[in-house]
Amino acid sequence: MNISSREERQAGQAAAAVGSGYSDYLRLDLLLAAQQPLSSPQQHDELVFIVQHQVAELWLKLFIHELDAVLAALRADDLGRAMTVMQRVKVIQAQLYEQWSVLETLSPVDYLQFRQVLGSGSGFQSGQYRELVFILGERNPALLEMFTDQPALQQRLRDRLQQPSLYQELLLHLARQGHAVPPACIDDDWGSSHRPDEQLWPVFRRIYVERQQFGSVYAFCEQLVDLEEQFQLWRFRHLKTVERVIGWRRGTGGSSGVDFLRQVLDQSFFPELLAIRTHL
Repeated sequence: MNISSREERQAGQAAAAVGSGYSDYLRLDLLLAAQQPLSSPQQHDELVFIVQHQVAELWLKLFIHELDAVLAALRADDLGRAMTVMQRVKVIQAQLYEQWSVLETLSPVDYLQFRQVLGSGSGFQSGQYRELVFILGERNPALLEMFTDQPALQQRLRDRLQQPSLYQELLLHLARQGHAVPPACIDDDWGSSHRPDEQLWPVFRRIYVERQQFGSVYAFCEQLVDLEEQFQLWRFRHLKTVERVIGWRRGTGGSSGVDFLRQVLDQSFFPELLAIRTHL
């Protein structure tokens, strides 16, 4: 028996001895049983569609988990910790972006063979996606109505609207550090999206021009710009994938499809961080 075979056997015996091995720890019994195609006769590509979206939801879960750590670090004025976690966020975003290449392998004809089983289901209804964009600052309380049949999720989303977004936490941090953030920009009206405000330009102009003095804050601001850019590229890749697979058909959830996806590309989470480049 070679070394690798002996090690594999010993690892299996060790797992059996303690009663909890790889499969038990990862709950693979639940995870791998969660793919239940509905097409009849079953269409080969439906499993591709299901797995891709389930994996995306797992990455969204981790995305939210890491952003919560960034928020906690900002509240503690620990910018170093926030920047370290943001490095992982960037890698997670890369994984989400690359996943679209899997769906792009679906042919339009093959997708239409099972599209009807989706019913009114749509990624627009993803509670985790909605929570993520709430954290990032894209806030629309009216969308809570979509989740009336999921009271626990609806309450979690409502709680998010009562907390500062990522950008608002940055502004609060800057104010505590002595930057001249206008009080109106850090009030407790967390439930609505941040509106571009020219009063913030002097704050960020100082940080960018005097980046030798404010190196950490400057670097974190650039990480936020990276986050927004990658998020918009992810949205654009989504748009192009939809366009490639279903063209200009309406979305299964009732949206206008490609037109709707184009509209959200114009939304910005951190508008002053982009505007200041014009006004330096």
